[in-house]
Amino acid sequence: MLSCENMKQVKSMKRVAAATSRRGFVKRTTGAVALFTIVPRHVIAGSGQIPPSERVQVAAIGCAGRPAANINGVANCGAEIVGLCDVDTRRTGKIREKFKSAPFFKDYREMLDKLDKQIDAVTIGTPDHWHAAIAIECLRRGKHVQCEKPLAQTFGEVDKMVQVAAESKLVNQAMNQGHAYDTIRTFREWIEAGLIGEVREAHFWAPGRYSCMDQLDELNKAHAIPPELDWERWQGPVAPHRAYCPLYLPGRWRFWTDYGCSTLGDWACHLMDPIFWALDLGLPEAVRVDNWGEWDPAKHGATYPKGDCFTLEFPAKSGRGPVKVVWYDGDQYQKVPCPEGLPHNAFAPYKEKYTNGDEGGVVYGDKGIIMYGSHGAKDLRLLPDLRFEELKASNALPPPHYPRVPNGSPYHEWIGAIKGQLKVGSDFAYAGTITQAALIALAALFDPGKRLEWDAEKRAFKNSAAANARLRVKRLPGFGV
Repeated sequence: MLSCENMKQVKSMKRVAAATSRRGFVKRTTGAVALFTIVPRHVIAGSGQIPPSERVQVAAIGCAGRPAANINGVANCGAEIVGLCDVDTRRTGKIREKFKSAPFFKDYREMLDKLDKQIDAVTIGTPDHWHAAIAIECLRRGKHVQCEKPLAQTFGEVDKMVQVAAESKLVNQAMNQGHAYDTIRTFREWIEAGLIGEVREAHFWAPGRYSCMDQLDELNKAHAIPPELDWERWQGPVAPHRAYCPLYLPGRWRFWTDYGCSTLGDWACHLMDPIFWALDLGLPEAVRVDNWGEWDPAKHGATYPKGDCFTLEFPAKSGRGPVKVVWYDGDQYQKVPCPEGLPHNAFAPYKEKYTNGDEGGVVYGDKGIIMYGSHGAKDLRLLPDLRFEELKASNALPPPHYPRVPNGSPYHEWIGAIKGQLKVGSDFAYAGTITQAALIALAALFDPGKRLEWDAEKRAFKNSAAANARLRVKRLPGFGV
């Protein structure tokens, strides 16, 4: 009979053996030797299938709307969808029908428990208030993570996500998908080649009006909870839980300060990504909110303004000078001024393309102007067009030198990184800085009209208790943040 000590050794050996699972192999494809034979890709070449030993098994938390695109995206890149989870089944029918073999859950923790050995990675497509708790738990369980943007709803949650991601050494990706596009690389190459000289200022606009100011009375009415929705589970870490209101979802949770991050939080990661990457902006040293209309934080603080204008001041860094970034959204989005030095009749046709309902940005330095749309600097152009044609004709445009992601696909990038073949460009550390810059601005909404100074060491405002209160909100216990 084995002694207690020997029994412990046997159990330990069994745990080590279990760790050599298929999931463990996927995580260690770089720099490790497999303990079993892998079916080489050439053996089944032409079959259109990926060998089981190379197939990444992905579970999805959030299955309707934008998350469905992410599920299809990773599946189209060869991943196997092994589990689906959503607390609201009203819009999940199509994705569940497409991936019939994947069991469906309403509780993500139950899914992670029951399918643990089958899951290599998780794609998270929940409302903002859930991102941090779910991503952190998945990383701690040894899963690679892809998370929708903005990375988290509060400044402090981003700090925790970045910390846990770094400690885990697992692949993590934020879904500002334009960071995988060719155009963002071209933008950075243009900036570094000095095509517009030293960048001093940038203006961005987004037409979305994420506000329910005129409907706040609905929150005081009793509303029946749809039977397909687990409302308490949907709220998760939010403290305290609120009574159900149909104005919250589907899709409109971004309008509410308890659950979303307004237009700025939704779009900053797409529009500001190019300049954050090219200029290494970091966090602002000051921020100011103007033109917030009739919105009063004491009266309307449950929702966001109908429009606003944020000015973020970024300090000089790494040999470049300071940069001012101005953001317009909602009712303010058409008030972007014509860049200095460019005739209005030259700017109008380009701006009209975006102000008819699309997002865009203008970046200008001391020698020229660049304009682009959303998502990875799409529709990239130098203004006026004549200058671009002249540079092109004289071979003065810089050649590509930043590696391109195959097909510009963030899903290809994420799955490839899990296999050790690629590197994620927009990981939590990078995307976290853009998210936190937006959250600093949103916090300033609660002390509007003032220039609020940021303390880089204390990671807090120097002169606003009201804004600081918005940076780190209370969460219910038990959610791992």
